[in-house]
Amino acid sequence: MTEEIELKLLSEIEALKQEIQQIKNESFDKKPIFQYSKIRDSDLESVLDIDRSLDKSAFKQWFAYTTPIDETTQAFFNNLIEENEPLIDSYSEEDLKVNFLVPILNKVHFKSFENNIRDFYELPLRYETARFIFTGTTDFVVASGLIKSKTPYFFIQEFKRQEEFGNPRPQLVAELISAVELNQWRHIKGAYIIGAMWHFVILEKLAEDKYRYFVSQHFDSMRLDDLIAIYQRLLFIKQEIIALQKQVADL
Repeated sequence: MTEEIELKLLSEIEALKQEIQQIKNESFDKKPIFQYSKIRDSDLESVLDIDRSLDKSAFKQWFAYTTPIDETTQAFFNNLIEENEPLIDSYSEEDLKVNFLVPILNKVHFKSFENNIRDFYELPLRYETARFIFTGTTDFVVASGLIKSKTPYFFIQEFKRQEEFGNPRPQLVAELISAVELNQWRHIKGAYIIGAMWHFVILEKLAEDKYRYFVSQHFDSMRLDDLIAIYQRLLFIKQEIIALQKQVADL
């Protein structure tokens, strides 16, 4: 082997080594991507310091809100239960949403042209850090903006019949964390649904990459008293969002 050929081979080997090392570095540096629809508690815990608190007093102010419910509204919810209770266990995700959940949300009527807010369905959301990415499509969000969402205020996740299809709680928590960081807030509210059961959630940011969240008792939307309570919890959220929007407008 001539010296010229030997030097050429050594050069090619060195170039190949550099390419292999670059591929290794790119693979090593690649950030994990978590989809909201699939994220689990273990995924959250692998990238964040997060704790679930059992203290239910966090909901005291929220759940203390009441408003008179007239006979027409009560009859509306009673009929909604009667029409859906025999079928709710067999509903698909879309069946549940269209037949039962959307009528409740429309009754709350989050849309306000005056205050520049409305509800959005299937809204894309992405939060990226130096270490990981949360991304996907959220089921339901109340946000500022009428044509395009701007500031997300409240999330509902997910329209599922059974928890065996995926746990909506960590999925909701991931969305709330994304919104808190994107909004640069300290806390935010949401809810998740499994079939007829609703749970409300409050998330707090304690420090960088450190969070705590609270989960309420469940509300059975097939019981009239519980469904009216759900309605009132959502009305509180609506009033809170309107107040926040007015504060922004006054700045």
